[in-house]
Amino acid sequence: MKKILALTSIRSDYDLMSGLYELLNADPEIDLQLLVSGAHLSATFGTTVELIKKDGFKILIEIESLINADTQKSRLKTASILLQNAIDVVAGWQPDLILFAGDREDVLVGAMLGVFLAIPTVHFFGGDHEKDGHADTAVRHATSKLATFHVVSIEQHKQRLMKMGESAQRIAVVGSIALDKFVQLSSKKPIQPSTIFPPDKSLNNYALVIYHPIAEGRYDTMRAGIIFSTILSTLKKMGIPAIVSYPNSDPGNHLIIEQILKHETDPDFWFYKNLERDVFLSLFKQAQFLIGNSSSGILEAASLPLSVINVGERQKGRYCGNNVVFCGNEASEIEQAVNLVMTPDFQASMMKGRNPYGDGNSCKTAYALIKSTDFNQILKKTEDPLELAHLEKK
Repeated sequence: MKKILALTSIRSDYDLMSGLYELLNADPEIDLQLLVSGAHLSATFGTTVELIKKDGFKILIEIESLINADTQKSRLKTASILLQNAIDVVAGWQPDLILFAGDREDVLVGAMLGVFLAIPTVHFFGGDHEKDGHADTAVRHATSKLATFHVVSIEQHKQRLMKMGESAQRIAVVGSIALDKFVQLSSKKPIQPSTIFPPDKSLNNYALVIYHPIAEGRYDTMRAGIIFSTILSTLKKMGIPAIVSYPNSDPGNHLIIEQILKHETDPDFWFYKNLERDVFLSLFKQAQFLIGNSSSGILEAASLPLSVINVGERQKGRYCGNNVVFCGNEASEIEQAVNLVMTPDFQASMMKGRNPYGDGNSCKTAYALIKSTDFNQILKKTEDPLELAHLEKK
C-alpha cells in the first residue's frame, strides 16, 4: 500500500486540495493521512479541523503551531514549531510521498521534510508569481526548488519553473485542481441567501468581501485595517450591502478584525469566520461581485463567471481572466472599479470569457499521475540548471 501524507494548515489550502484528497482516500491501494496544523486548530479562524474530520479524512497528527501574535516574527516561529513537531512523526510513519500546496510557510516545511528525510514530494500550484513583494511568492519559489515534482495550473507556470532551473520532466500541467469541486458545486441549485442570513440583516444584491492583510514595505507599516474599512465605507456609500469574510492569519489580521468588530451590528454587513462549502459557494455564485484581494477571485470566479475587484497590491501580476479589475486602495479608485464592473459592457465582455485555469476536470488527471509515477526514481535532483538552460536553447 502506498502511504501518502498531505500537509494542510489553513482552510484555503485544504479547499484547493480536497477534491484530490477524496480520490486518493477512496483508493484501496492508498493510505492517505493528513498532517493538520496552523489556523485549522485556532478558534479565531473557525477551528476548521472539524471540517476535515467531517469530510472523513484520516489525520496522522494535529500540531498546534500557530502563534497568533500578529507579527512578522510569528509566521517564522509558527514554521519552526511545525518543523520541530513534525520531524519525528513523519520519519516514524515513513510515507512514500508528501503532498503540499501553495505558498504558505508550511509548504516550505513540507519540502524540507522531504529533502532531509529522503521522501519524494509533490508541490501543487508552483510557478505562479505575484508582483506585490509579499513573502508568499518567495516561499512558493523556494519550495519549488526543494520539491521533487510539480503539478501546475497553466503552461506559463511550467515555463517559469523551467526558467528557475527545474527540468520539464518534473512538471505536469493539469489545470487548477481547485476548480473541480467549485465547478461541480456551483452547478447545483443555490441555497437561497435569505435562509442563511440572520433576520436583522438586509442583504439584497450583496457584494462578497474577502480581504487579507499584506505588509506594505520592509518595516511592515500595515494599512490593512484602513484599506478594509475603506472598502466597507465605499460599499456603504454606494448602497451595496456585503457578506464579509474574516481575514487569514497573516500579520495584520488583528487590524481587520478590529474593523469587523466595529461594523458587526451594521444591518448592511454580515461577517463570517467559516462556512460550509456548499453554503459559501451558493453565496459566492449569487453575489453581485467579489471585492478584496483573495486568490479565489483570480483562480475560481471566472468559472461562474463573477466580476472581481482586486484592491491593492496583493495578487498583482498574476495571470487572470477578463472578469478581474485591479484598483488602488483609495475610496475613489474603489468606487470607480465598482462602477466599471457593474456596466452592461463589462458584464457582456466577461460572459464571453473563459477561466484560463481550467474547466473543472483536473483532479482525475493529478490522481492518475500520482498513481502511475514512481517518484523515487526522480528523488535525487541531479540536474544542473546551466545544462538545462543549454538544452532549452537547442
